[in-house]
Amino acid sequence: MTPREIIDKYYELASAGNWDAWCDLFHADYVMDEQLAGRITGMDNLRNIMSGFPQAYKKFENSPKHILVDGDQGAVVSHISALAMKYQNEPIEAEAMNYFQFKDGKIIYMANFHDSKPFAPFLRQLSEG
Repeated sequence: MTPREIIDKYYELASAGNWDAWCDLFHADYVMDEQLAGRITGMDNLRNIMSGFPQAYKKFENSPKHILVDGDQGAVVSHISALAMKYQNEPIEAEAMNYFQFKDGKIIYMANFHDSKPFAPFLRQLSEG
């Protein structure tokens, strides 16, 4: 896949909740700097984290608004609409920006940036166990 096709698939699979296929977009040696979870490496770690998403979120949509691709790099401005499973009456709405680097048809590096405040319901349910 081209970098643009990978980006399109990234958002399509995330919004569909197809986390196994979403994880397959990442290179085995990837590094992810995630706004809420910190640095994530290792496919087992990624799959373990993402396996909990269906229990953590009632709804999770990440819709790209602006996509830029330049060679083996890309950046996407998107909007996240979500509902934490325990706090479905507190919608999560956030603007986000993801930066991607690609290698061998996979995501080798990704970082995301967004305001953490809208994710308070999600973080609260994590802290409550």
